[in-house]
Amino acid sequence: MRRTLSGSHNLRFLFADLAVVGLCIVWAGAAHAQFAPAQIGLNRISSDPFYGPPGQHATEVEPHVLANGATLVAAFQTGRLPRPGSGAVAIGWSTSANGGRTWTHGFLPGLTKKYRFGPYDAATDPVVAYDAKHGVWMIATLPLLNASPTTPVAVSRSTNGGFVWGNPVSVGPVDPNTPDKSWIVCDNWSTSKFYGNCYVEWDDFASGEEILMSTSTDGGVSWGAATPTTNTAGGYGGCPVVQKNGTVVVPILADNAISVYTSTDGGQSWSAPAVVSPISWHTPAGGLRPSLFPSAAVDGAGSVYVVWADCSYRPGCIFDDSPLAANDLVYSTSTDGVNWSPVTRIPIDPTNSGVDHFIPGVAIDPRTSGATAHVAVTFYYYSNSNCTATTCRLFVGSIFSSNGGTTWNPPVSLAGPMQLGWLPDSDGGLMVGDYIATTFVIESHPSRAGHYAAFAVAIAKSRTKFQEAILTSRYISPDTVGPQLSSAGDRQMHHRSDKIKRVPERGVAPPSGRAAKSSAKPSR
Repeated sequence: MRRTLSGSHNLRFLFADLAVVGLCIVWAGAAHAQFAPAQIGLNRISSDPFYGPPGQHATEVEPHVLANGATLVAAFQTGRLPRPGSGAVAIGWSTSANGGRTWTHGFLPGLTKKYRFGPYDAATDPVVAYDAKHGVWMIATLPLLNASPTTPVAVSRSTNGGFVWGNPVSVGPVDPNTPDKSWIVCDNWSTSKFYGNCYVEWDDFASGEEILMSTSTDGGVSWGAATPTTNTAGGYGGCPVVQKNGTVVVPILADNAISVYTSTDGGQSWSAPAVVSPISWHTPAGGLRPSLFPSAAVDGAGSVYVVWADCSYRPGCIFDDSPLAANDLVYSTSTDGVNWSPVTRIPIDPTNSGVDHFIPGVAIDPRTSGATAHVAVTFYYYSNSNCTATTCRLFVGSIFSSNGGTTWNPPVSLAGPMQLGWLPDSDGGLMVGDYIATTFVIESHPSRAGHYAAFAVAIAKSRTKFQEAILTSRYISPDTVGPQLSSAGDRQMHHRSDKIKRVPERGVAPPSGRAAKSSAKPSR
């Protein structure tokens, strides 16, 4: 099943079966007073065609997107299973070879029973990687059998530019491995001695969330042994990136903190995690599925940026019922993966704004670095954090810096408002995804270069189904737009870890041992 969509599809064509133009009320112009609407259009790149149980039709959530030059590949969950189920009935893909002007989309074969007789009931956690040395696109997923991830992480490969995908290759042992929250990245630095290595990260839930890594040197055809850190540490939500010298840096949630571990030998060994910053977290209102996961990217010189949600700049952070309690987005940087800059707030709005920001996705233009790095962050937000399941309004926002985060352009609103009742139920809460995606498209003509975001957008449910699809938004970022925003003078007020019980992807209580030691556990 492959469909081609023109880049001219905007929100009035959010779903193919909408009969009346103008029914969609979620659009980039529907911004609230604090964020200006972005002067761009939104393109639908896929929607859910799978009727019938067990998925909730029509729902698509949790996209990831990656660009290589003018080619973009996105992956996402299609047909999210309702509570207490996990994952989705299929994993969708959408590919553009012309900078996002047109898209072709379909679904990964050989993976789930709902599409082309795959062996698994469902799949989740889709993440895209590109191996420049071998010319291979990859999508890593977490297959689920009987609602449990007792199967290896799977990697689907495309050798023709992301338009035809093969059956998945298994990563890691079959038993007793119980993988959760997988991620994938490839070393595309031609000067690196590990150029062409690809790395898959996951945690083994049954072993107290023990962190494991596997390496491929042949374009994802085969994968090495599952390798723990030197101290067999536990963690979840790892987001590996690769520096210019081939060092792999993995930001991850561990011990109630944003921590980082590294490999300097091409994945043969992995260091013990070291703390970057404690976690301060406010649970978003309204029953939305929370996510504490960090997002990471590298600039053109190999410096690493890590972005996460944090409430320690807000006076109400310590009290969940305070009307002032809300998350900002913060970041830290490192040139070596070991030494990290002080945590800095991204100045999206004042700390008394009442806006709650969460689920960030960061990207950096690979042609830029250091003090001139072009940094883009996409995120979800509530216009008012002091809301309920019926009054919360969910938006998608974006903010851009042309000087490595020293100052930022005013934020823009990409989509919204969405009512929470339009979102599918899932284990852990109402869902748009545990992460969001941002990437930079590089084309020869400067006017066609810019950053892309992929995100889930919902409109009002019909009588028989949801209406949630994956959209992209291309926002061309000039060097300056309006007055520049600075975090200078912002002060963290305190650090506190919210007592969130993590619900793993298979929807059972965490085991005793290493996982039980962590109290800051997001839903998965």
